[in-house]
Amino acid sequence: MAAELHVELVAADRSVWSGEATLVVARTASGDIGVMPGHQPLLGVLESGPVMIRTSDGGTVVAAVHGGFVSFADNKLSLLAEIAELSDEIDVQRAERALERAKSDADASAERRADVRLRAVATR
Repeated sequence: MAAELHVELVAADRSVWSGEATLVVARTASGDIGVMPGHQPLLGVLESGPVMIRTSDGGTVVAAVHGGFVSFADNKLSLLAEIAELSDEIDVQRAERALERAKSDADASAERRADVRLRAVATR
């Protein structure tokens, strides 16, 4: 079994993060999944939620991901997201305001996006 896997986190508009990792945890339509080097090949649908990447140097990268696909084969993990942002890119006050506005407007989709952003920040 290899000690690392190569990870590509890509949003529709940009490459968000790329590098070597020892573990990636993401939410799929089937539930949360952890992928380590040597994992069985997979293809799945990403649900909105934080994605945690444990980097090879022992660091942690957290991103808020809003839908997309995940695939793994030959120790290469691709996370292809509709929208993705690293937790350190998230403006907490803006996300809190967006959450309150979504709740008052009864906009479940906007509420879910704001909630995922805040959870990603809390996870880092």
